[in-house]
Amino acid sequence: MSRFENYRHAFANAHLTRSASGVLEVKFHTDGGALLFNGHTHEEFVELFHQIGADPDNRIVILTGSGEAFMESISPEGFDFFTPRGYDKIYREGKKVLMNLLDIEVPVIAALNGPVRLHSEYVLLADMVLATPDTVFQDKPHFEFGIVPGDGVNLLWPEVIGSVRGRYFLLTRQELDATTAKEWGVINEIVPRDHLLTRAHELAESLATLPPLTTRYTRIALTQKLRRLIDEGAGYGLALEGISAADVALQASSGV
Repeated sequence: MSRFENYRHAFANAHLTRSASGVLEVKFHTDGGALLFNGHTHEEFVELFHQIGADPDNRIVILTGSGEAFMESISPEGFDFFTPRGYDKIYREGKKVLMNLLDIEVPVIAALNGPVRLHSEYVLLADMVLATPDTVFQDKPHFEFGIVPGDGVNLLWPEVIGSVRGRYFLLTRQELDATTAKEWGVINEIVPRDHLLTRAHELAESLATLPPLTTRYTRIALTQKLRRLIDEGAGYGLALEGISAADVALQASSGV
C-alpha cells in the first residue's frame, strides 16, 4: 500500500498533485518543460504507475504533459537495445509498465496537450481521452531506430481503430490529426488548450462523486479485454522488437 506523501516528489519526470476529492493529476515533464523520453523515464514510469495503483486514496487519475507536447521527443540515453542484458531490462520494464498502468484500478483520463509520437499505448489504456486541436498521433521512433514496433502499439492500435487501419498506421508512420483520431475513436473530445485541464478535472470530479468501489470496479470491468491482450501479447511483441534490435546492432558492427 502506497501513501501520497511518500511518493509525490519521488519522480523526476512526473509532477503529481491531488485534490481533496482524490483526483490525482500526473504531469509528465523534463525540467518543467515537454518530456524528453529516455531509458531513465522508461524505468521511472514502471514504479510511478505502481505507486499510483497501490495508493487507495487515488480516486481518479489524470495523465497529461508539459509544454507543447504530451510525448514527442526521445533520446537513446539510458537505453541499451543492443546487448542481451541491456534489452532484457527494456523487455521486463516494457511488460511491467503496461500491466502497472492497467493495475491503476480507478478511471484514468488522458489529457493530451499536444503531439503523441511515442508510447501512445499509454494513452490507449486510458478510459477517457481529451486532446487539443494540435494533437497528432504517430509511431515515430521504432522505424527510425530500425526496430519492430512491439511495445504494445502493435496490440492496441489495431484494437482501437481496426486491424487494417492499425497496421497501416504503424507500417507507414502515419500522422493522425485530432479530427481524424476523434472520428476513428481514439479520442473522445477535442478541447481548446486553455480549457483542457479544466475539462479533465470536471470529468474527474464528477466521477469522484460515485462510491469508491463503483469507480474502481468499473475500471476493472472495462479493461479486462485489454488486460488479456497485453498479458498474452506484450512479451511476444517485445521479444520480436529485441530480435530486430540485435540485427540492427549486428549490421552496425559489420559496417553494413
